Amino acid sequence: MSQSAAEVNTSEVHPNNTLDNKPTGYQRGSFRSWVAVIGGLIGAFMAILDIQITNASMKEIQGSLGATLEESSWIATAYLVAEMIAIPLSGWLSTGLSTRRYLLWTTAAFIVASVLCSMSWNLESMIAFRALQGFFGGALIPLAFRLILEFLPDNKRAMGMALFGVTATFAPSIGPTLGGWLTEQFSWHYLFYINVPPGLLVMAMLAYGLERQSIIWDKLRDADYSGIVTMALGMGCLEVVLEEGNRKDWFGSDLIRNLAIIAAINISLFIWIQLRKAQPLVNIRLLAQRDFALSTVAYFLLGMALFGAIYMIPLYLSQIHDYTPLEIGKVIMWMGFPQLLVLPFVPKLMQKFDPRYLAALGFALFATSYYMNSHMTIDYAGDQMITSQIVRALGQPFILVPIGILATMHLKPHENASASTVLNVMRNLGGAFGIAMVATLTDNLARGHLAHIKETLPAVSSQAYNYIEHTSSILQIAGSDAVSANAQAYALLAKNMSQQAYIQAYNDVFFIMACFLFTAVIAVLFIRKPPEKNPSDEPNEVH
Repeated sequence: MSQSAAEVNTSEVHPNNTLDNKPTGYQRGSFRSWVAVIGGLIGAFMAILDIQITNASMKEIQGSLGATLEESSWIATAYLVAEMIAIPLSGWLSTGLSTRRYLLWTTAAFIVASVLCSMSWNLESMIAFRALQGFFGGALIPLAFRLILEFLPDNKRAMGMALFGVTATFAPSIGPTLGGWLTEQFSWHYLFYINVPPGLLVMAMLAYGLERQSIIWDKLRDADYSGIVTMALGMGCLEVVLEEGNRKDWFGSDLIRNLAIIAAINISLFIWIQLRKAQPLVNIRLLAQRDFALSTVAYFLLGMALFGAIYMIPLYLSQIHDYTPLEIGKVIMWMGFPQLLVLPFVPKLMQKFDPRYLAALGFALFATSYYMNSHMTIDYAGDQMITSQIVRALGQPFILVPIGILATMHLKPHENASASTVLNVMRNLGGAFGIAMVATLTDNLARGHLAHIKETLPAVSSQAYNYIEHTSSILQIAGSDAVSANAQAYALLAKNMSQQAYIQAYNDVFFIMACFLFTAVIAVLFIRKPPEKNPSDEPNEVH
């Protein structure tokens, strides 16, 4: 026990355990620091954008590759699984290889993987290249968050978190819009070509902003390999279960059932291994701190709400109103662009108001936007959704920036890597869980509502009969014979019944998500109030 404690204490001051292994005198908040931070944020923006950018163009991609709709779902799943595995590895690899070297290598590999995706000749090659793209892109997300913690002084950290908010919430909001536009104007290949120019810019900025450091071979050799293996198996299998479960009837599928068992065993082993090691791959002991644990819950709910909306709204618009991908993108973008008007003011507001109350306000706005969508009718389409989208967009900056500050306010420098890993993993898991939950609830509730509508049909049989007679008459006038017109009228009645069942199901799911978000309001209010700091006490250098 004493040996472990000594090792932990040594890690707190060892210069190679944080991004602080820069020469003494390197100025936090200097021009070079900001260049590095902005470069990291652009890289994270690219990585998060690529999660959603293929969704609007999936039909074109599957047609070009000769894949079915179910098979093409693995194009997105492969990216997300690889990304989920890469995030926990980023702390260890960036420390051993050096942050500069690791970021430059992963950015270069992300660019190459993107180009390879555009050159895919069949589904298997696309899945393989998307997995590579997700693995290297996954490293960019937590390190952008970590650069903010390490390279910016405390009085500029809120501004850095506001910029990170652009990557975490704005990128997925405009992904479908940008993807639909690129595919319509050029081809689906440009979904991947678009990563090359900003990727090269990121490399140039990181090369200038980060100090050269030597490789720490001992750190790489003494890795927590048991933790790496159990983490990769556990998180990878869990992501597949969440992404593919609803499409494969959950535990009715042998694949999903077996992967769920593997995930449960390996995640349990991973947690046990991490708690026993003095130098774990990820320091999950941070979750014993009340403020960090509550912030993690808030991050999970934010991911669930954000990606749940990005999944549900396009599905509703395409299923009920036959919207094209580009038309859907024009609706979804209202969840992205309005937040850009608010983000610059959040750091200033945090100087005047308790960040817990700002986060609670953000979650309340997010919950309200979901509630606004819980009373839809057949006439409720894209134009009617814009108001709720704007409310959702205005709430997002008030969540991500304060929660980022609240989560890290009591952490020591050597804990930043694990904190960044845990928060970003939980936001991604929240997104995967949110999509799986809303997809399953929508299908199940729709079946229930449809059964209820069919049960009540005899009670309104006269209205149904009048509808069929009226519709059949219109079809006969249009040129159909009596038998065909009658069959078509019955088919239209069945379609209308199914539409009404799904609209009611969407209303129920939007209401359920609103309730989840109101619980997040309560969670953030239980976080302790941040200590007041004197700006004059802010350190100027990283030692």
